Amino acid sequence: MKIYGYCRISTQKQNIERQIRNILKDFPDAIIMEETFTGSIFQGRKELEKLIRFIQAGDTIVFDSVSRMSRNSEEGFALYEKLYNQGVELVFLKEPHINTATYRKTLQEKKISLNLNSGDEATDKLMKSILDALNDYIMTLVKKQIQLAFIQSQKEIDDLHQRTREGIETARRNGKQIGQKQGSTLHIRKKSPVKQLILKYSKTFNGSNSDKDVIAIINASPDPDDKSKKLHVSINTYYKYKAELKEAL
Repeated sequence: MKIYGYCRISTQKQNIERQIRNILKDFPDAIIMEETFTGSIFQGRKELEKLIRFIQAGDTIVFDSVSRMSRNSEEGFALYEKLYNQGVELVFLKEPHINTATYRKTLQEKKISLNLNSGDEATDKLMKSILDALNDYIMTLVKKQIQLAFIQSQKEIDDLHQRTREGIETARRNGKQIGQKQGSTLHIRKKSPVKQLILKYSKTFNGSNSDKDVIAIINASPDPDDKSKKLHVSINTYYKYKAELKEAL
């Protein structure tokens, strides 16, 4: 049984390291799957799709929050239910009340079960139909809690986008600069040390290591500005920097 940590960011301004740190804090052996700059529905998330294809019953997927699984409540719940029925454990660090283990336990605790053997077939049949209806009702209530978590997550993101748009418009009306000035260059603090390591170790340049090995070396290297921390580069960013280095040669 394996534990996977799924992390996703959808804009360049977001930092995926916080999600990775949160997951590894509680699940230090988790295999981290990173997704960057994706759309809003899970079908468009290649790493998540890949994970869903090879995940096995008994395996666990850990999300920092339900919004990392899906920002669409309908599709998010459909995926939740699919993986639950496959025997995959789902963990949401910020919404533990909808973890599959909690869901399963709640159903077991609330499920009504009686030994129907009154000796009267008609009475037993009636009681069974009533118990089945009550159990279906309980299951519906528990499912509703999970659906509400996805709906709330979607609403929070929609509200955030609306506040961001309103803030940008307010700043624009007040004459503030929005975004970079034309012709300016964006400086990313960690870009230089990461590129230096790519040049040093990649077999494409001065080294003899594969891309996978170079990424591992980078992620194990200390941050030059804070020796207590490690550098980190996602796969997408690694290949972006590598392409930039090729163009500069």
